Amino acid sequence: MTQSGQLDRALALEIARVTEAAAVAAARVRGRGDEFEADQAAVDAMRTELNRLPIDGRIVIGEGERDDAPMLFIGEEVGTGKGSVVDIALDPLEGTTLCVKNLPNSLAVIAFAERGSLLNAPDVYMDKVAIGPGFEQGLVALSKTPTQNIEALAEAKGVPTDRISVCILDRPRHTDLIAEVRATGAAIQLIGDGDVAGVIHTTNPHETGVDIYLGIGGAPEGVLAAAALRCIGGQMEGRLVLDTPEKAARAERMGISDPTAIYGLQDMASGDVIFAATGVTSGNMLDGVKFSPGRIETHTVVMRSSSGTIREIRARHSDLGKFNGD
Repeated sequence: MTQSGQLDRALALEIARVTEAAAVAAARVRGRGDEFEADQAAVDAMRTELNRLPIDGRIVIGEGERDDAPMLFIGEEVGTGKGSVVDIALDPLEGTTLCVKNLPNSLAVIAFAERGSLLNAPDVYMDKVAIGPGFEQGLVALSKTPTQNIEALAEAKGVPTDRISVCILDRPRHTDLIAEVRATGAAIQLIGDGDVAGVIHTTNPHETGVDIYLGIGGAPEGVLAAAALRCIGGQMEGRLVLDTPEKAARAERMGISDPTAIYGLQDMASGDVIFAATGVTSGNMLDGVKFSPGRIETHTVVMRSSSGTIREIRARHSDLGKFNGD
């Protein structure tokens, strides 16, 4: 941590090595149909790189609770133990199904933040609404209906609702949501997986074709997406879906005192945040890992909230049989 309380700026480069390693490991087995193999490869590679970093790191969003995840579990300490004190949210393979089917938008994702500044979200569902930057704060909200959110965004953009495109996870639970959105005339971009990318896509609708994200996805992914929006700009709200006593109890154990609370960006990711994502498969935001004789190419985006800096890193690595992110 620097004297100002912000994270060491050198971490903006170090964090890229972490997602690059995870993305390369997953890409070596993409398209093979084995989700366990792909996820484990990414987890192993990410953990190895994290433990090389000069940080005192604690995972608050990870692969699950300790009993369910042997590596990168919630509460695990990573790094050398010396250097910046950080909380970490991560998904070594966001869009595992996309990777094993070799479909677009699979990523390796991580965020570093000041200690205590990330929401300790349990591994449950979260209802979400998100848009990109440039709009009056509170334009969209979970207290509004999907129709009201779409109409408000269309009015702010000065276009009819049939010019709005909505990103929604393709799940049976969204049948009613999809019907309501279509009734407004808005277009829908259904995604099979990868709702971190889905939220981030709202920040660049000209490239991605996504104006607004609506619907229920993973709560850990919600925190990661919020970390990205803190850096790149935009609005987002999330509300945990605690529809069983077991889920409510798990949330309470993690410090969630109000099961009905609506969380904004600052609630999910406050303070100084550094976010990184490396493409595993090519998509709207990042190119996937490319292998050629003796060489590996990666495409990474690194963002920082305190400076608003967004860096794209296209790296060429020597392929010596074992990836070395240096």
